Parts: sequence; C-alpha cells; structure tokens
Amino acid sequence: EFGPRALGNRSLLADPRKPEMKDILNSRVKHRQPFRPFAPIVLYERAKEVFEGEEDSPFMLIAKNVRPEWRNKIPAIVHVDGTARVQTVREETNPTLYRLLKEFDALTGVPVLINTSFNVKGEPIIETPRDAVICFLTTGIDHLVMHDTLVSKNALHKIVGPLVNTYTDVATMVMANMKPA
Repeated sequence: EFGPRALGNRSLLADPRKPEMKDILNSRVKHRQPFRPFAPIVLYERAKEVFEGEEDSPFMLIAKNVRPEWRNKIPAIVHVDGTARVQTVREETNPTLYRLLKEFDALTGVPVLINTSFNVKGEPIIETPRDAVICFLTTGIDHLVMHDTLVSKNALHKIVGPLVNTYTDVATMVMANMKPA
C-alpha cells in the first residue's frame, strides 16, 4: 500500500489508549504476527502536539517520533523505536472522520485513533457491504458502521458466527472447484 488509500473509510478504528489494543487487533481481527504495529490518525491541528515534525501527512507515508509525554497516553500506536506512521485528518478532506476524531478528543482528551485497513491477513481490503458483513461476523470486530447504520454483536453472535464461518468455507470450496462454462 502506498499513496492515497481508503484510510478512515474502509478501516478498522480503535482506541489507542489501551496498550493491549494492538494485541487484540492482531489476534482477534487481523490474524497476523503480534509484533506488527498499527498506525494513528490524528486531528491535523493537534498533530504537532502529539508527534514531532511539521510535515502534514494525509496519506500515512511519514513515520514521526511520538512526543515522550504522549507515549504512555497512546501506547497502542507507538512502535518499539518510539515512532508512528501518522495520518493527519483535516475537516475539509474528510469531514466525517474529522468529526469522529473531534468527538473522541472531546470525550477522552486524545485526538488520535488507531486506523488500519479493513481486511484480515492475506485478504484484500473490504470492497463491498457483503465483504464487510462477512469480515465482521467471522472476526473479533465488535461493531460495524456502514454509512449511517451501526451493527453491534450480541450474545446471538456466538450461534450465528460459526454458521457464517461454515457457509463462507463451503462457498469458497464450491467457487474454487467450479469450472468455467
């Protein structure tokens, strides 16, 4: 991945204040190695307060040092070398994501969220609503937002989840064995 992407739109977002969030995302959702870091999104106007450097970084292409006073506040996005691959968010470029960051900041005093692509290891990024629902139901994702709809898991998911997994596995096998007509 390089350059403009669907960051903040087809994304997994999480609270960076919890040190265990990196491990939760890697094990329950992304299914990848536990050392793999996650990147932050930050309000553009607060970026210099949290990260060192003056550069704007709208495409998550720049690794910046996390200021020492912030490292314990947002441990889930701090790499072992004290850096993070930052994406700055401006209101004029992504009003919805900007408002979400503003609200999180108002509630917590932290203008940062974890932002990672909405996919699991070895799979392409989610492309359709169907892909999103299947990924939601078959991983440890707690909530799914599509446009103006919020879907949350409840106790019934423990029954539905395995059925969706079985359906997905069978559908994949059938598709793999179908011969073109």
